[in-house]
Amino acid sequence: MSATAFLILLAAAVLLVPLFKRMGLGSVLGYLVAGMAVGPYGLRVDSQPDAILHTAALGVTLLMFLIGLELQPSRLWALRRQVFGLGTLQMAGVALPVAALGTAFGLGWAAAALVGVTIAMSSTAYILPLLADRRELTTRFGRESFAILLFQDVSVIPILALLALAGAGGKPPGWSALAALGLLAVLGRPVLATMFRYVARFGSGNRELFAAAALLGAVGIAVGLSSVGLSASLGAFLAGVLLADSEFRHELEAAIEPFESLLLGLFFIAVGMGIQLPLLAAQPFLVVGLGAGILLLKTCMLFLWRRAVGGDTATSLTLAIFLACGGEFAFVLLANAGAGGLLRRPTVELLTAAVAVSMALAPFLLMLHDRLLKPWMRARQAPPFSPIDTPGEAVVIAGFGRVGQVVGRMLNAQGIAFTALDASPEQVDFVRRFGNKIYYGDASRLALLHAARVGDAKLFVLAVDDVDASVKIAELMRRHFPEVPLLARARNRAHLMRLRELGVRNATRETWWSSLEMGKQALQAIRPGLNVQRIANLFAAHDERLLERQQAVSHDQSALIALSKSARAELEDILQDDAQLALHAQDAGPPPAGDTAAS
Repeated sequence: MSATAFLILLAAAVLLVPLFKRMGLGSVLGYLVAGMAVGPYGLRVDSQPDAILHTAALGVTLLMFLIGLELQPSRLWALRRQVFGLGTLQMAGVALPVAALGTAFGLGWAAAALVGVTIAMSSTAYILPLLADRRELTTRFGRESFAILLFQDVSVIPILALLALAGAGGKPPGWSALAALGLLAVLGRPVLATMFRYVARFGSGNRELFAAAALLGAVGIAVGLSSVGLSASLGAFLAGVLLADSEFRHELEAAIEPFESLLLGLFFIAVGMGIQLPLLAAQPFLVVGLGAGILLLKTCMLFLWRRAVGGDTATSLTLAIFLACGGEFAFVLLANAGAGGLLRRPTVELLTAAVAVSMALAPFLLMLHDRLLKPWMRARQAPPFSPIDTPGEAVVIAGFGRVGQVVGRMLNAQGIAFTALDASPEQVDFVRRFGNKIYYGDASRLALLHAARVGDAKLFVLAVDDVDASVKIAELMRRHFPEVPLLARARNRAHLMRLRELGVRNATRETWWSSLEMGKQALQAIRPGLNVQRIANLFAAHDERLLERQQAVSHDQSALIALSKSARAELEDILQDDAQLALHAQDAGPPPAGDTAAS
């Protein structure tokens, strides 16, 4: 591949991937589209995607190394039920129906079984970053998704080994392969650990050298096992397993991950270049129908199997939708099956395009879930709002999370009763365990505010975390209870200005005072002689004046940016002038005693 072609390929990725992420469609789809755009059926920058795919396969190899690093015995034991229970259930629940369909359409049993397992795969590279971005990795379905993906990725290893033994994935391994595995099991860990200790001791903290050592270990074992008839992915996976419990695990992850992400992106570009666009153009209904069918079948089967083993409706449906798309290892398995003659080339091309289409449609399925299915399930499954059977209290707190609870504790300490409301049934249950009285209800509903006797309250504390809900509640309060003082919590500056537009003057940014205190500590640590309290007071006063000016132009972004830039120089002038005044006052010395008395 020429340097010019590689440059154009990178430019397409840099242009399209951020755009697709911005649109909520994910980086994987961006890479696939970039590959199709520059491939032999697009701009024809390079007509040999196989050459790129050969290099980019290193990304999959490094992904397997990172998966191996995750297989700490303690972590695997903690997730054993989800990994081996749900993982097996998911794989069998999807693979068996697909294999049955494959047999019905004329595939042999081995080919049908491979197609079933291939379709059952989901994209680790798409789903895990998506869960991390949405902060849902620690939720129940997030943990279950991780466990199922881990099982899928690990299952690739025996599948590739079976393909090799059948002669469908390349040269079948012989005794040399078994000897290599035995040697790796005995000497792999001590040799790798010795190499990393040597680098850590004599490398003087050189991160680049440690990254090179990590690549040497992962790729070296991968190449070694590949030379004796085993897959490179198996070698990288075993290298990760050998180091899963070592003291270098976290540093290895940090060193390998940038290379893995870049090469995995290149892998998806190469897959996109290899997608037969003429096939899609000639049979669009067949290819798109198969891609949509993969999503529908996997969603239905995953939902039914998860419900069958005791999952609630919301968790089961969310898990099924997240795992419905095809995965990157489907491309690897299909390529191996095609190369070994287990599947005919037209079948491989059709299934590759269908898996790619399923990955392209997956973000739209997720949007449907977020905007329609999730709100519907919440409304259907949410318990009824708590009846408020107590007389009105002096204070009503809407939102009893980390901010509302602190306010409530301070009121309790002074014997001031309050009515606490929160729209999250999970939060209400959690707070009630500690003996707190709290009502489940949505404070953005006027009926609930009347039930809480907000009109009789001396103060309404708005501590809701969600910005839109907070603004809606503030609108209701100003319209229906304008005489009740309102004390609001703002998540950030933009939220604060939206509240001020509604006439809410007593609004505090949740991180303002803690950030100001940290700034004082930072100045004190660097310049111990500074009067940090005076500087903080000047800064706070300037910020308040700036906020008033920004409020006037809050809907004009260009004016807001210009004002913010000029305010920086203005603040520097204020602080410099104050420093000069303090210096002059210090040089002049203390005033005479008589003057002091006279003043």
